[in-house]
Amino acid sequence: MYQFSGKLKTFALAFMVIGALGVAYSFYNGSNTTLEDAKEIIANQHDTHGAATVATHASDAHDQTKSTEHAADTHANDEHAEHVLHQLQNRPWSAFYVSLFFFLGITLLVLAFYAIQRVAQAGWSIVLFRVMEAITANLHYVSVIMLLFLIATFMHMNHLFPWMAEGTFDPTSANFDPIVDVKKMWLNTPGWLMRSIVYLAGWNLYRYFVRKNSIAEDTAEGIKTYKKSYHASVIFLVFFMITESMMSWDWIMGLDPHWFSSLFGWYVLASLLVSAITVIAFVTIYLRAKGHLPFVNDSHLHDLAKYMFGFSVFWTYLWYSQFMLIWYADMSEETVYFITRFEDYNLPFLGMVVMNFVFPILLLMNSDFKRVPWFIVIGGLVILAGHYIDVFVMIMPSTVGDQWFFGIPEISALLFFLGLFIYATFSSFAKAAPLAKGNPFLHESEHFHY
Repeated sequence: MYQFSGKLKTFALAFMVIGALGVAYSFYNGSNTTLEDAKEIIANQHDTHGAATVATHASDAHDQTKSTEHAADTHANDEHAEHVLHQLQNRPWSAFYVSLFFFLGITLLVLAFYAIQRVAQAGWSIVLFRVMEAITANLHYVSVIMLLFLIATFMHMNHLFPWMAEGTFDPTSANFDPIVDVKKMWLNTPGWLMRSIVYLAGWNLYRYFVRKNSIAEDTAEGIKTYKKSYHASVIFLVFFMITESMMSWDWIMGLDPHWFSSLFGWYVLASLLVSAITVIAFVTIYLRAKGHLPFVNDSHLHDLAKYMFGFSVFWTYLWYSQFMLIWYADMSEETVYFITRFEDYNLPFLGMVVMNFVFPILLLMNSDFKRVPWFIVIGGLVILAGHYIDVFVMIMPSTVGDQWFFGIPEISALLFFLGLFIYATFSSFAKAAPLAKGNPFLHESEHFHY
């Protein structure tokens, strides 16, 4: 049996404590941001939003006109300052949300990949089952945190989702939004929160059931227990494919309620799936190097790297399809999504394409390289960083606008969830035998050769 080493546990707890302190500081700092701070930032941005140029047109007008325009400019500047203030206050929430969604998504897609292996009755991956089960233990923790985050959002403790603003669906309000009002059957806070609870509950229920059954398979006679896991996995995959798309609409696309993309659910799926397989490869390589997975051979690593390569290409195809079709159609309500990212997030938006496509192509195309652990680790680090930036670019432009920076809020959230992931994964791996001995395809997996 594997023993969760004290050194690794200390690292995990240290990351969590340091991350939690940084997150607490970020929220404290964000809550103390004032309107004057926002006005000072606007003044230092050299007319980033163009507000400062308005007043110059009044200089040659009559006194009464100048007075009227000055009052209008002051009101406009105050409104802009209020908007920037909300963006500044959103930053700790957004930074936390990026890491939360990223780690929740990775854990969920590991669970989905695991379910696919069971439904496909794949033989090669059985020796990796306990690794995948251990990783998915993190789902319980991040789901609780996500639920608390969603409740806080439901209670208007942040301004991440613009459609939740007061008066959005009230025709008599100055904040009335006729475009969002058409979507009120879907975009309403009670329905949004209830759907989220259903997503989280369904995913966690399957993980609890299949993990319990998997351990029971080790000592079970016959394949009755195996069949239960198979049928549960079939049901889960149907539930997952529906809820993954809905989750993407609710938690990410809902940040830009005027914009929509018919393949956005697939795009998010591809980004999280390649990240999930990369994480499986990382944990496998670490445990194998420590001597705890002697039955995992180079062919198993080759197949994991092959999936990393393949889904990197698939993600790029979806990125290009979503971008080019919207850009070519040149519809203002859709292209504004990409214009914002080109203007304010040019480096991360285009840089992640290189990280998520060009780098994996160059490093993992060669079949021999897929068997070399350090090649997989180098490629995987770039892939994970690239897809974190992908989630960052999905969320930040809608919540903080051009008031973004990679600093204490972002680093602290990453450290906290990384520490939680390490603790949850290796604690779970230590609670069961490292090999799923009761699986009927185990012999095939142990002798797998590509």
